[in-house]
Amino acid sequence: MRTRNRITRRTGVVVSGLLTTSLAAGLLTQSPAAADPAATDYTLSVDAGREGPAIDPTLYGVFFEDINNAADGGLYAELVQNRSFEYGPVDNRSYTPLTAWQQTASGGATGTLRVVDDAERLNERNRNHLRVDLAGTGGATGRFGIVNSGYGAGMALKAGKRYDFSVWARTDDAAGTRLTTELRTGDGTVLSAPLAVTVRGDRWTEYTGTLVPKVTTTTGRLAVTAAGAGTLRLDMVSLFPRDTYKGRENGLRKDLAEKIAALDPGFLRFPGGCLVNTGSHYAYEAPNWERRRSYQWKDTIGPVEQRAVNANFWGYHQSYGLGYYEYFQFAEDIGAMPLPVVPALVTGCGENRATDDPALLKRHIQDTLDLIEFANGPVTSTWGRKRAEMGHPKPFNLTHLGVGNEENLPDAFFARFTEFRKAIAARYPQITIVSNSGPASSGATFDRLWDLNRQAGVGLVDEHYYNSPQWFLENNNRYDSYDRKGPKVFLGEYASRDNKFSNALSEAAFMTGLERNADVVKLASYAPLLADVDKNQWRPDMIWFDNNRSWGSTSYEVQKLFMNNTGDRVVPSRASGTPAVSGPITGAVGLSTWATSAAYDDVEVTAANGTTLLKDDFSAGATGWKPATGRGTWTVRDGAYVQTDEAAEDTLVTAGDAGWQDYDLKVRATKKSGKEGFLVAFGVRDTGNHYWWNLGGWGNTRSAVEKSADGGKQTLLESPTTVETGRAYDIRVQVRGRQVTLYLDGQKWGSFTDDKAAEPFRQVVTRDGKDLVVKVVNAQAAPARTSVDLGTDKVATTARLTTLEGAPDAVNGADAQPIRPRESTLDGIGRTFTHTFPAHSVTFLRVRTG
Repeated sequence: MRTRNRITRRTGVVVSGLLTTSLAAGLLTQSPAAADPAATDYTLSVDAGREGPAIDPTLYGVFFEDINNAADGGLYAELVQNRSFEYGPVDNRSYTPLTAWQQTASGGATGTLRVVDDAERLNERNRNHLRVDLAGTGGATGRFGIVNSGYGAGMALKAGKRYDFSVWARTDDAAGTRLTTELRTGDGTVLSAPLAVTVRGDRWTEYTGTLVPKVTTTTGRLAVTAAGAGTLRLDMVSLFPRDTYKGRENGLRKDLAEKIAALDPGFLRFPGGCLVNTGSHYAYEAPNWERRRSYQWKDTIGPVEQRAVNANFWGYHQSYGLGYYEYFQFAEDIGAMPLPVVPALVTGCGENRATDDPALLKRHIQDTLDLIEFANGPVTSTWGRKRAEMGHPKPFNLTHLGVGNEENLPDAFFARFTEFRKAIAARYPQITIVSNSGPASSGATFDRLWDLNRQAGVGLVDEHYYNSPQWFLENNNRYDSYDRKGPKVFLGEYASRDNKFSNALSEAAFMTGLERNADVVKLASYAPLLADVDKNQWRPDMIWFDNNRSWGSTSYEVQKLFMNNTGDRVVPSRASGTPAVSGPITGAVGLSTWATSAAYDDVEVTAANGTTLLKDDFSAGATGWKPATGRGTWTVRDGAYVQTDEAAEDTLVTAGDAGWQDYDLKVRATKKSGKEGFLVAFGVRDTGNHYWWNLGGWGNTRSAVEKSADGGKQTLLESPTTVETGRAYDIRVQVRGRQVTLYLDGQKWGSFTDDKAAEPFRQVVTRDGKDLVVKVVNAQAAPARTSVDLGTDKVATTARLTTLEGAPDAVNGADAQPIRPRESTLDGIGRTFTHTFPAHSVTFLRVRTG
């Protein structure tokens, strides 16, 4: 049994104002709560004599992808940015080979700096290096060179700590070149004793040493300066804190790694994500030296100065200093099962192309077989020997491997997946091969991929979805109806679309359904894992950081609570619900675009009884339309309402009354130019609460109806419909109650009824050794006064209580984390008792039985 009870690892007790009475044994003690007139009454009954599904110890894990600067400048502890001078516009339009570097000179010294790609390079795969032509020494004190600013505000340096410096260098000065390294602040103040070496010879040599700052700063710099004459060449300038996670060389930033380890994850999925299935699938080799490639594992192992680099899909540079060996090592260090994902030669994430190259497919399949050998092979094997040479003769015990990620071309993907699967199963039948179901929780791609996976008897299917809090509250029973004999589910990426406590509460409610269905859902990981607060592409995220600090989001606290208290088996339980009564869909109408110029005309809104609510052919301008987002350029041209800014996203303009219901919306739409199609909105209450029909979305690859609730989106209906430029489309949306029917050019396109109940009170009970763990989520404004029946008299009279509680809009930040676990003991426990679960809370009640 792998217990998930980690209460003894808490950082301290925070006394809640809702938990009263006395302290005992370091925990707050409380008795069952007195009646609260504002509370809602519930019942919760446990069938302690029965057993539900067993819970695998690997149920909850983490997914690491290099998004939001999660690797370089994040988990990877290297402090020097652009250490190999490989940055360029291919990574980001603002980048140059000297990004993060500045020239420095003292004592009258002069020279020139040039980043060159020539035959004098360090090695073939390390294409660029810095050429420093020293024009004059400037006397005894003259020095000329470079200063690196690190990531973010600078390098976070701690007084008295050791930082390991290294550089590869060569010189054509027969007398040698004196190289001096020191730590500085942003204003040039020297923070450390200088480290001086003499570079001798015109062959690449690595020079190393240690620097110790005298003061603590978060704006540190690294200066490398030279005194002498001739040409000095530098590459792979590095500064590493000695104090990495578990003291690993080329290791991980300690505070971030410790926060991940504190989750006690059952698995580590890596390296992507969109990094796996975007860009070229060809190698980093002559003649093109492709810099927009899918993540290919052989690029990322071996000596760091010989590893390839890549243009990260998320708009920055990827050094591969953190590579497959380091991922495997980290998984082992935190006790997690490694779960790598390899390209399937079909791109996704908006690119949606299939590479048709049989020789390339064969090479990638062989690379995957080599990866398994690298992870598990004996030291006598080719790739097992490579692993041993890197410092790990023991196998990494790889058991699971994913092929592909969120492919939107289901048949093309599955044809290639099948080839991978056949080859892996033939050589390594013990490996579980993971397929996927595309990028969303439903839709045509999802359905087709599930059909293909089911027909082929695939063992594990990776589902991904990012939806609104309301969707998570509505879909707790998602997996109740999944086929118990079909493929199992790996929920590889999921999150509610923000980092407020209301988002975390909705995720917690959903997780009770994951545990209840532990016979179907075998693995689950929230995503993304890490985000740089200053440079990020995505929100939500689990752990946030700057160059010096890190903190867990409200979702981190929820994930940690569930992951540390999972248990071994589900115990059947029942709870009363909160009846939800939904009124009709109400709201105004709207028009929008996304990276597209489009024209709209002949807008008409008619009530169900035939009354005209709005009629606008724009012959008199567009005075009835209001900008909702303030984006885009809207003008009336040639009798139509036209948005002309092709770069603008979500340009919503609205008209009408938020109280409108039961109406028909008609509009004629024409795409002028750009990447996508039209966005026709209805049920608009504000910018964060509306529906829209997204025709030609996602790079004009498909169409869908999306619902936005408090800013979080979910897909209600989807089809492969695309949009032609220059063609006029007649669009009609019919709203009746909560049913919506959509027509395109007079033909019914689809319909849906948005009537799912969002249940705010959810529970699951698990057994962890001799303990019952009662997990209750109350995601509503009213306390939940609950009559609890544990189903057994053999219970201790005192239980341990852990609560996450706070305002629904609370957000954890660097300076304050309002959502933290609060621990207490609860007296008066018996087979039956009453407990009031606070409003907006997650509560774990651990009761000893037997």
